[in-house]
Amino acid sequence: MTTRSIQSLQIGMHWFPERAGGLDRMYYSLVGALPGAGVAVRGVVAGSPQVASDTGGAINGFGPAAQSLPLRLMAARRALRDEIRRSRPDVISSHFALYTFPGLDVTRGIPQVSHFQGPWADESHVEGADSLGQRAKRYLEQSVYARSSRLIVLSDAFGKILTSRYRISPERVRVVPGCVDVEQFNLPLSQADARLRLQLPQDRPIVLAVRRLVRRMGLEDLIDAVKLVKRNAPDVLLLIAGKGRLADELQARIDDAGLQHNVKLLGFVPDQHLAALYRAANLSVVPTVALEGFGLITVESLASGTPVLVTPVGGLPEAVAGLSPDLVLPATGAQAIAQGLAGALNGTLKLPDADACRRYAREHFDNAVIAKRVAAVYAEAIAGDAPH
Repeated sequence: MTTRSIQSLQIGMHWFPERAGGLDRMYYSLVGALPGAGVAVRGVVAGSPQVASDTGGAINGFGPAAQSLPLRLMAARRALRDEIRRSRPDVISSHFALYTFPGLDVTRGIPQVSHFQGPWADESHVEGADSLGQRAKRYLEQSVYARSSRLIVLSDAFGKILTSRYRISPERVRVVPGCVDVEQFNLPLSQADARLRLQLPQDRPIVLAVRRLVRRMGLEDLIDAVKLVKRNAPDVLLLIAGKGRLADELQARIDDAGLQHNVKLLGFVPDQHLAALYRAANLSVVPTVALEGFGLITVESLASGTPVLVTPVGGLPEAVAGLSPDLVLPATGAQAIAQGLAGALNGTLKLPDADACRRYAREHFDNAVIAKRVAAVYAEAIAGDAPH
């Protein structure tokens, strides 16, 4: 006897092919994998009409992300109301509180699960938002989380933020890490082939960081660390892939330190080149200083067969420690990063090999593995009583 699929309505932020971000990538991966775990997917995101044609009508864009906030919120509410009228789902799955909030009245009575991917208000504050904006975001988040009978967090570290800062009962919190399509990153390329394809030097140690160029990512520390590493490894090459408001400031830091030969800002690297870029590197590094729930890039790197060093911030240690505790740096800051990089490059720090990295990513973080765990949380929410 086959069990009926769970009917889910997935509220996202943006559609990943249209706008790149960690949350959007995670949403995109999950909605693609959930049907294989017995969860039928419909969804709404801020996006163009192209979203519906990309997904055969399963996911609908309710308007451009560039639209004014009041218009976007009204459009999100309308889209949710229309979806529920068309077919009432078994569970509402909220990936972004902002677009869930205006529809709380139309989704009332339907079990809700929130995917908590970071304290949105706090992240805005770290990036310099004003306190009034931060308070409004906090109220909005709190309202959405209070409605959810289950909340999925990417790590124990984020579970603690949810219970302490948002006063959510620990009984409602479930830890399910992020997911990637491991096969997409498992290229049949050697490191030398990948470097040839991307026109990178064959004879230099290459360190990669894939990050948005914003304050909490720790990229200033990483550039300072390269200055220290350069003393013993003069040909070290750090590639930073990503875009963001700190681009000019980081370039000035590179120039002032005389590191033009050792650090390159690549800008945004499209998805089809990312796997080869990971493959070309000796190792990648995640130098975050604050608010990292999981760090999907850690898993992307491992899926490519490239070991990754992380700072001991948020959920980063949980993502890699099971593979090797040596991948977790002892502290944040240039000094600790430099020591880790130097050890990795001179062989005194034992890094897992490509096969071990790939196997670990496939067993723990592949889309299909994570989708089953998410489906189990949805089933719990449907079976239990949603809080009022």
